[in-house]
Amino acid sequence: MPALGALAMALVLAWQPLTRRSGHALFAAVAMFGVATIVFGFSTSLYLSLGALFVLGAADMVSVYIRSTLVQADTPDDMRGRVSAVNSVFIGASNELGEFESGVLAALTSTVAAVVIGGIGTLIVALLWMRLFPSLRDRDRLVG
Repeated sequence: MPALGALAMALVLAWQPLTRRSGHALFAAVAMFGVATIVFGFSTSLYLSLGALFVLGAADMVSVYIRSTLVQADTPDDMRGRVSAVNSVFIGASNELGEFESGVLAALTSTVAAVVIGGIGTLIVALLWMRLFPSLRDRDRLVG
């Protein structure tokens, strides 16, 4: 379902790209990812779980779309390849570290607790980053 949500959102973004309030859209998407993760963690319904995972994938696509565009648009031409390579390494490493952290937390608590704590952590990071990086939060256009 995350892949279907991401695919659906990719189609929406291809048809109707973001043109305004991109910073707010980024943080809203990250927050939505966190909320969908929490809903999934607490859900005991198959259909609610599938819906939460769909929303999670769609929100992640918005976040990836904005972050990828900003890296490409705001990096000087002569540094773009190197910056993109470093960005890719950090994204890959963060995925692996996140999976490790989730596994350790699930072993220490429970699977549900690990998922819910991960969602809460996502919300905390989004709120903290909004305060620490107001220029990103207030960014209007992706390219311009």
